[in-house]
Amino acid sequence: MLGIFQKAVAQPPKELNSPVASSEVCRKPTHPNEILKEFLSSHPHNSLSATIGDGAIMAYARDDRHFSIHQRLFCGYDDIYCLFFGNLNNLSTLIKQYGLTKASNEAMVVIEAYRTLRDRGPYPADQVVKDLNGSFSFLIFDSKAGTVFSALGSDGGVELFWGIAADGSVVISDDLEVVKGGCGRSFAPFPAGCMFHSNGGLMSFEHPMHKMKAMPRVDSEGVMCGASFNVDKYSRVNSMPRVGSEANWTVWESH
Repeated sequence: MLGIFQKAVAQPPKELNSPVASSEVCRKPTHPNEILKEFLSSHPHNSLSATIGDGAIMAYARDDRHFSIHQRLFCGYDDIYCLFFGNLNNLSTLIKQYGLTKASNEAMVVIEAYRTLRDRGPYPADQVVKDLNGSFSFLIFDSKAGTVFSALGSDGGVELFWGIAADGSVVISDDLEVVKGGCGRSFAPFPAGCMFHSNGGLMSFEHPMHKMKAMPRVDSEGVMCGASFNVDKYSRVNSMPRVGSEANWTVWESH
């Protein structure tokens, strides 16, 4: 899966953006259309893409391997678009919880969970994501609100990467080579057990009362690339925002 979002739509942590390398050894970031082209060329027979409004590009590559335990899904509903990779062990329970039909898949459940949060549901965002039991990563773009919401499960079953393109757009994908090639030094693994919202920043859904800290990251070639993000267990969030009819769930403290 691949999502590219203009900087007016999503503002990732500033530590993710590394200075442009002067050495020819380090590949410079490319523009969104080139990154999309690279992704589609890597999956020439089983991929599709969509440009959504003026701020987002989303692409999906169907997994044709019959033995894969993880699903790749792409669906949209009510102007909300979701890319999902992995599987949820408690899918049946979540389908009942959100009142969906038995034929619903993981991406549909994630969209409904997002809609519940967006429309001021009764639970905090970290608890809703924590209720997803399994190996998963997802990427949501709400074209009405113009917001991005992404998360990666904590069990290490799947991976997710993010970075900054040449024009400042945010790139999020499970394809390491596409992100690394398109973002140059400004890329890093998306932290497991965390979620990102374009209005609220990066937050751990496993440890929501602790802030996130960025650590300088060195790649396999010894080059400084982006930053790794971890929970700072010595630094706590002073207060969590109210969630419900009196406050919008998307406003949490940016780390």
